[in-house]
Amino acid sequence: MSEGPAGETVDAFHRGRFHVLQPKGGGHRSGMDAMILAALVDAQGAVSVADLGAGAGAAGLAVASRLPAAHVLLVERSPLMADYARRTLALAENAAFADRVRVLEADVTLNGRARVAAGLEDEVHDHVILNPPFNDAADRRTPDGLKAEAHAMSGDLFERWLKTAGAILKPGGQLSLIARPPSIAEIIAACGRRFGGLEITPLHPRPGENATRILVTAIKGSRARLALRAPIVMHGEDGHRFTAFADDLNNGRASYARR
Repeated sequence: MSEGPAGETVDAFHRGRFHVLQPKGGGHRSGMDAMILAALVDAQGAVSVADLGAGAGAAGLAVASRLPAAHVLLVERSPLMADYARRTLALAENAAFADRVRVLEADVTLNGRARVAAGLEDEVHDHVILNPPFNDAADRRTPDGLKAEAHAMSGDLFERWLKTAGAILKPGGQLSLIARPPSIAEIIAACGRRFGGLEITPLHPRPGENATRILVTAIKGSRARLALRAPIVMHGEDGHRFTAFADDLNNGRASYARR
């Protein structure tokens, strides 16, 4: 991490292969969750990826950095965070893939013609990734309005986000998301008839500890049954060092393919 302008940092990801400009004290700051989410895109050749609720763009840029033929759309509602994403793309460190990434300032929850008019077109993407606000609004209070918006969900959030994901994905396209375990029932319900073949992987901080995240992938139009996959353990018992596989996922050296 290096200091940018006042109140901002320039953070290196994938061992310095790309950088993200982020607010230092406010808003949502991306980290490991975004990198693990990006690892769910396992693709060869040209692929179109939409990152919904992209913030400054960390997850989408991780996809573009790792996959040389990926074209990525960063979708962000907040004008402030969309500006961070645009300025992130302008960093010299990201020049190698900046022409394959674009930023769309739009509300993910728009419907029908309003959604299309905002730039979220029907059935154009091979993958949709999302790291939605996954805290219940009553769970945490923060004086930072931007951070609260980024982390707190309300009402039928998963239903609205997955409706848009289903609309913009091609038939057979893949939905990928990271969330907290208490959201599992809502996610399954929101997938409904839009998505099938759900694969759910719990992420455990250390051996013997409860899962703190779940990874979910699903296929548009599939009727395959749900599969609960073997857990991923992020750290060893003796400290904060990543396990070898978690380190590869976090640093763009591996993807986490569907079975």
